[in-house]
Amino acid sequence: MTHRILLTDLDLGTPELERDLISRHLDAELVARDCRTENDVLEAVREVRPDGIIVQWAPITDAVLAEAPGCRIVSRIGIGLDMVDLEAAARRGVLVKNVPHYCTEEVATHAVAMGLALWRQLPRLDHELRMGTWNAVGAADDIRRLSESTVGLIGMGRIGRLVADAYAAWGARVIVADPLVGDDAYERVALSTIAAEADLISIHAPLVPETHHIVDAAFLSTTVKRPVLVNVSRGALVDTLAAAVAVNDGVLSGLGLDVFESEPLPADHPVRRTPNTLISPHAAWSSVTALPELRRMAALNVVEALSGA
Repeated sequence: MTHRILLTDLDLGTPELERDLISRHLDAELVARDCRTENDVLEAVREVRPDGIIVQWAPITDAVLAEAPGCRIVSRIGIGLDMVDLEAAARRGVLVKNVPHYCTEEVATHAVAMGLALWRQLPRLDHELRMGTWNAVGAADDIRRLSESTVGLIGMGRIGRLVADAYAAWGARVIVADPLVGDDAYERVALSTIAAEADLISIHAPLVPETHHIVDAAFLSTTVKRPVLVNVSRGALVDTLAAAVAVNDGVLSGLGLDVFESEPLPADHPVRRTPNTLISPHAAWSSVTALPELRRMAALNVVEALSGA
């Protein structure tokens, strides 16, 4: 039996790696389409009639799964699953798998790099020096010693744990708000305590309805210590416009974002013009090791699900 597998996204280039790996293990045809909308995916599944789907960003909705009655697995090229209707997949008996470990080190490193750069006021100091201001003494006005400060994490999975360990190694007090993950290594607190006590806030939570805009204007208005805010998880965890306003108003001392509510980030988005801000194009996961590992593991998920079928 020749399996048909649909790859819905081409953001990572031509799918020769996936095609070669799958062909070594299965009698299968991989069909690649560059889907952006639900209608794009619907057209693709009607054409391909897939036994398995590999997806990066395209929406895999209940309607899509209804048009793919032979689909046994949806494999996500990545960690988050917010583009897949998990309830519909479970109801239809479709296995959904991701690649949870491929970029743990990369994302944690990116988050800490952003946090430390903003903590040390590097964007401001770089700008001032390029504009002709040499201010070695005045630079210390807004910079506090990390070992005398509190880092607050919203979410504590694998990535969050690495971030917590990094800051703790510098002597920072680390507090964590996460109702789902138990870890006695760090102090567990309410979200309101993060707002009240953290000098730096780093977000490492999944995007689910309960966490949408978990950092919004209301939360930011309750922060006390002009914290740095870093988000490398999912864009919609933060009300980005409210965060940009908070930096401009001095509520936040710095803002680091690798993810955005709309991607690519619109050219006219205010955060592009916000001072004391570091932004990157959803690249925290990236390294020369992580990318091929991600693609291999996503393809192997399909191989494992369809082997022997």
